[in-house]
Amino acid sequence: MRKLKIAIIVFGLVFLAGLMLANFLRRIYVVPILAYHSINPVENPRIERLIVPPEVFERQMRFLKEHRYNVMPLEALADLIRAKKRIPGRTCAITFDDGYKDNYTYAFPILKKYNLPATMFVIINEVGRTQNDRLSWDELKAMQASGIITIGSHALGPEPLINIKSKADLKSQIFDSKKILEARLARPVNMFCYPEGRFNEEIRQLVVDAGYKLAAATSPGSNFSKDDVFLLKRLRISRNCNNLFIFWFKLSGYYTFFKERRHGR
Repeated sequence: MRKLKIAIIVFGLVFLAGLMLANFLRRIYVVPILAYHSINPVENPRIERLIVPPEVFERQMRFLKEHRYNVMPLEALADLIRAKKRIPGRTCAITFDDGYKDNYTYAFPILKKYNLPATMFVIINEVGRTQNDRLSWDELKAMQASGIITIGSHALGPEPLINIKSKADLKSQIFDSKKILEARLARPVNMFCYPEGRFNEEIRQLVVDAGYKLAAATSPGSNFSKDDVFLLKRLRISRNCNNLFIFWFKLSGYYTFFKERRHGR
């Protein structure tokens, strides 16, 4: 009888510990939203940390496909978060910042090959610029027409919005970029991305007031809710993700928790 009581107590403790662990993991889990920039075989020291070689990008997309990740359009994911609905396991989203031309040359064919949806946030004033290193309006339209790419605003220019002191200029960056994109692409633009991921409460509210349905940040920190669809936390994918183990860890949903603790945020 005594052994039975001990066994029951041990089982109860293990069960309770399991429940506590499951609750802890549920609280710290953040749906992984991948943030890419340049997909290019050519090295560029100026943006070295932002470049992922095409062969690595394809290996990552193949990993998502072969391991049956539920890759959702960012707007659809935000809808689930907003409605507090259950998000299926292995769910993630793919985003690109800045509007590099190589997104069309290298990333787009790979995304089409694996039929994976993605969002591209473009800097309006850099579209089709003379350096020919940014996407053109025709390329944006072609990707949009494919049905797997959705275009969002990354403001009029690359300057972090927190550096802009004029309320009129700040509003223009957010409101006018939306209007220009909608006019050029003939489609509603519902997504905004803060330049360099930096924001404050005034900027966030202007994004809401402009009529966007969501906004992407980068690493706002643990003080901000993971369920705020106007401060979506993302994971920068750079050269360290050439290692598929690191890529898998970022996809686990727990990387953000450890990153925020490591940086004291």
